[in-house]
Amino acid sequence: MNTCGTGVIGTERLVLRPFEYDDAESMMNNWAGDEHVQKMYGEPVYKTVEDVKGLLDKYIGGYKDGGYFRWAVIEKASGECIGQAAYFLVDKNNNFGEIEYCIGAAFQGKGYATEATKALIGYGFNKIHFHKVQICVRPSNVPSRKVIEKCGFTYEGTLRDYFLIDGKYEGRMYFSILEDER
Repeated sequence: MNTCGTGVIGTERLVLRPFEYDDAESMMNNWAGDEHVQKMYGEPVYKTVEDVKGLLDKYIGGYKDGGYFRWAVIEKASGECIGQAAYFLVDKNNNFGEIEYCIGAAFQGKGYATEATKALIGYGFNKIHFHKVQICVRPSNVPSRKVIEKCGFTYEGTLRDYFLIDGKYEGRMYFSILEDER
């Protein structure tokens, strides 16, 4: 595995790059302050730009480690930070990474999550040299399940009653792609 860190990735409509403090306002406006988006992502809602800057302290501080992989998802047309994508779980011993992503509500349904996820899959295999890339989703998150399908992941199984959300249990569905399957 190559601990190359978070490099810049260009796609047709997006730039995936390390976060910067200047992203705080667009993060707040586009996704980090949105209760629905953050609930689906499983993260807290940030109430102020100062709170978002605290989150950025964590993200930007992580870049010192070459094994940290978290990108700001920037829409080329607007220059706005419309979300984030990451290998939030990296297993160096077993040579795999697990992807997570979040796209702001105003930018959903446009294929941005699929575009960003495909870019991360390529980066994971071509730059980091993972053997396996995995991703998980709650069964109720139908839009993310569609992204996973479009990206060519194979269903591996579901951990039952994994999440407790609003007093109800929900499973965690796992999907993966192996290096020789892409």
